[in-house]
Amino acid sequence: MPLFKRKPFGLAEPPEDLDPHELVYQVRFTKEIFRDYQEYLNRINLYRQRVWMCKSTGKSNLTYEEALVSEKHAIQKVQQLPNELAVPALHIIQFSMLSLRDLADVIAKKLQKDLFVGAQLYGRKDGGLYPCRVLKLVENGVDKIQYEVAWVGKNKETTESAILLGEDLVWKKTPFSRDILKSFIRESTCRSIPWVLHEKLAQKHGISTDPPKELRSRFFFQDGQLVNRMKKRKNKNTNNVGEINEESGKSKRMKGETGKSDSMKNSNEENDQPEEEPVKYPIDDLLLQPGPDDPLFTDRPSPSRDFNVPMDCVGDLLMVWDFCSSFSRLLHLWPFSLEDFENAICHKDSNLVLIAETHSALLRLLIKDDGDYSLALQKRKRKPKISLITWTEYICDFLEMINITELCSYMSTIKRGHYGLLDTNAKLGVLRELVSHALETDLIRGKLDEHIEQRQALGATRRGEALEYARKKREEKEQLKDESGGDGLLKENSMESTGSNPHIAENGNPIIKTGKMVEEVISSRQNNAVYNRRQLDCPSKKTEEKQNVDPKAETEIITNSNEKEAQKHLAGDKKEAEERKSKEKREQRREYLEREMEKRSVRTNSLGKDRDYNRYWWFRRDGKIYVESSDAKQWGYYSTKEEVDALIGSLNYKGERERALQKQLEKFYGKICLELQKRSKDLAHKIALEEAVLRRSTRVRAPPRENPANAFLNYVNKWKED
Repeated sequence: MPLFKRKPFGLAEPPEDLDPHELVYQVRFTKEIFRDYQEYLNRINLYRQRVWMCKSTGKSNLTYEEALVSEKHAIQKVQQLPNELAVPALHIIQFSMLSLRDLADVIAKKLQKDLFVGAQLYGRKDGGLYPCRVLKLVENGVDKIQYEVAWVGKNKETTESAILLGEDLVWKKTPFSRDILKSFIRESTCRSIPWVLHEKLAQKHGISTDPPKELRSRFFFQDGQLVNRMKKRKNKNTNNVGEINEESGKSKRMKGETGKSDSMKNSNEENDQPEEEPVKYPIDDLLLQPGPDDPLFTDRPSPSRDFNVPMDCVGDLLMVWDFCSSFSRLLHLWPFSLEDFENAICHKDSNLVLIAETHSALLRLLIKDDGDYSLALQKRKRKPKISLITWTEYICDFLEMINITELCSYMSTIKRGHYGLLDTNAKLGVLRELVSHALETDLIRGKLDEHIEQRQALGATRRGEALEYARKKREEKEQLKDESGGDGLLKENSMESTGSNPHIAENGNPIIKTGKMVEEVISSRQNNAVYNRRQLDCPSKKTEEKQNVDPKAETEIITNSNEKEAQKHLAGDKKEAEERKSKEKREQRREYLEREMEKRSVRTNSLGKDRDYNRYWWFRRDGKIYVESSDAKQWGYYSTKEEVDALIGSLNYKGERERALQKQLEKFYGKICLELQKRSKDLAHKIALEEAVLRRSTRVRAPPRENPANAFLNYVNKWKED
């Protein structure tokens, strides 16, 4: 069970006298039952806080449900540890005083030396290392053990066997990671340092439960638990001191409590009623109730459902089209729109170029992979080149290979050359199987690995640039602080030096650097003492000195100060312009990296779910937002910006699912609107062309324009392999 503050957390007991027909609230993942809705909400909010720890892996900062899932996965991995390795590992763990990390390292080194039946590793053959599997252990003499291994081929099929020494067998990586070993240690023990195995587990494998000699002076067993002698003595001493203090303070407390008891009775009666805690949002969407602080939600628009294919085929249609669009370069298949693909699937012509090229591209990929399909073609002595005439024969070979009864029933129709007469379910069923087999090929997996590496590299570049920018900003701030500190010191020194100067005090200027005024300042400093002595005798000299200041110097000071202010403004404007340019460059760079990452997308994920678990999809190459019902039987779509705005306005941010969906819609809002506007322009252009065809003048002998709705008939694969 997950740990709360590193300690076990007890679940709530079910209510007493529970009526079988009584309506209650149940926590889905703990099966706890509550009568009171507020208690249920409080417990749910506690489980959703990131204060839980996985008992098996030690991961912290998890929700209760995440900790449960982590424990489940850890236990599944631990159970993969074979018995041949588990027993020696348990012997190492029992009464070990090592830390968890060091203990896991010791066990890992031990397991690398001990080989077991079924271990998959690499063996030396003909001067190289080749994958193999241990079949059995062959004892040769007292100390030497040999191993019978089977060599594993490319398709994970065993070819031949051989007998090797332990020196000739190599682990390219440890059989079990350190994290799995740590989970194994935690699951197997009831206490740490010294690590003690569960009693039943130790008895099962014949491991001694008596502590070794070096630990008997420090630890002993009491009621089935290992107890530290020193800690027990300390606890006894503290308990004795506590009893003495309690007896001495009992009389004092009795005197104070008798006076307070009467006054506290009324307040206790008032405080007995529990205060209702405010609900912490988000919560499950189905538990939401209308509140006074709710915004004015818009009515959710009903999605359009005018598909040409049957409703139960829309999911397969989207999946096949998205795969062909995502891997069009690898398939050597010129991209086509979803609308053209849908029209082609529904068309009854048996030799449509778009359909033939799609099937041929997927079949060529399977042939290049040298898998089961390639072997089947070699047995039939088929040529690897697929043409627009022979592609149906290769389809029949594929259907025979997969041997699905429902699809094999269509082979007679396909062989007669009437592929177009198949119903939509059959056509999409064949394409679905082709795509699922294509996903298992090494070419597609290699491309996916390449995309993942490139996305990680682009993400690392983006993070690195953001960190570098933040570092520069931090350095600039520190530099400004240092400069402001230095300016402050200069100002203090200048104030001290000019405090006794009447000329500077009267003008209100800082240190003046014009020639005549500098001389006056110096002379005034030198004659400061004389001036102070004569001030009482000659009061009129102050006014005379004021009148003797050169007016040209004053005008120079004013012009210099104005020039400095103008220069400061210019420098500030330049700095703002530079900052604006750098910000634009950073935005452009960030958008470029995001575009590159989108190009290397591994899979299309849904935007999220609404209150009723309807799933929302957005395909970058199509523009529309598709809505899939919770049971995947109904589909719809939104194709205008107004519908998207109404959808966003209808989502309740207090619900878990709708808040996540709203965030995703707002994140991609700009791109979605751009694609929808582009789509609406293309649609308006197509409508205009169709009307132009209808209104064509009979006096003009020019040939009529082609209807855009039939564009799929003119499809040409420009990336086709020669």
